[in-house]
Amino acid sequence: MPTDGVLLVVEVTSNNPHKDREDKRKGYAAAGIPLYLLVDRQQRVVVLHSDPDGDTGDYLTTHNAPYGKDVPLPAPFDFALETSDWDSGTG
Repeated sequence: MPTDGVLLVVEVTSNNPHKDREDKRKGYAAAGIPLYLLVDRQQRVVVLHSDPDGDTGDYLTTHNAPYGKDVPLPAPFDFALETSDWDSGTG
């Protein structure tokens, strides 16, 4: 599927979190998608992957934020994703 113009992919971990954490991450990086944001329900963390590297097929930069902490999204978004309400214990 063409990925031209896709700037960000957002996922929430499924019944198979390994696929979300590894396989999908590497697939999005290999496709050159600039940002992959994963809401990891099992680990109660939001993970932002950025800087896809065509040579390794993975992202070079990862930012982890536990539920309750803001996640800064870089340009062209330029805002912080607020997760303070996510820390209710019902993730």
